[in-house]
Amino acid sequence: MQKLRIKYAKRGRLRFTSHRDVARTFERALRRAGVPMAYSQGFNPRPKVSWIGAAPTGTASEAEYVEVSVVDRVDAAALARELDTALPPGLDVIEAVEAAGGSLADRIDGCLWRIELPGVDPDELGRAVELLLAAPEVVVQKLTKDGRKDIDARAAIVSAEVVREVEVTTTRLGDGAEGTRRCGILSTVVRQTQPVVRPDDVLSALRVVADLQPPVPAKAIRMAQGRLDDGGALTDPFTNDREPTRATSGIPAVGE
Repeated sequence: MQKLRIKYAKRGRLRFTSHRDVARTFERALRRAGVPMAYSQGFNPRPKVSWIGAAPTGTASEAEYVEVSVVDRVDAAALARELDTALPPGLDVIEAVEAAGGSLADRIDGCLWRIELPGVDPDELGRAVELLLAAPEVVVQKLTKDGRKDIDARAAIVSAEVVREVEVTTTRLGDGAEGTRRCGILSTVVRQTQPVVRPDDVLSALRVVADLQPPVPAKAIRMAQGRLDDGGALTDPFTNDREPTRATSGIPAVGE
């Protein structure tokens, strides 16, 4: 049995798709692509698919990960092409590699988020971020499966900075004319904790320390996942799978 690891993106309107719907869509796409899936044992066999830290509903992502097991060896690059073709636009396969061993989940303990805040001045956002980073603790309320719970959001935030490139958002005004307003953009690395601190928790922390109230809902995009190094940067979780280079000559393409 061969194990393959797939990196994919969740873009556009599909950011509102639940993880359960994404999982069902992937399973159908694997069948359409002719992937020789391995199945579990028992009365209700299921394809062997393992999800790693799926993004919450309502957020986009450029770095989602899933593992699949197959009964016949296939070429990882061919699998990526065929699966990408079988998936709907907005669920886009970025890369597939053959697993070199170890646990992929153990290689991920942090995320890089880009949070776009239309209508928030970047300078105002910068002041709020300074207050957040200076605070030793920022307690926010988080809704969990066991009800509302107070958590320290600051403990999970490794770094945060305002993206300084000039960006504006175009809006439709009441008379049909178009206007623009500034858009604050926050780039933040968040450590995985229990319970997980998500972008809305970071925004709650900004509200606590600086009374920052975005006039419209924010847009969050997960840009990367990986293991935090000593400098607070994220390492690529596929690095060990790519090295040493794995020969693929003689391995059939998907469906052959």
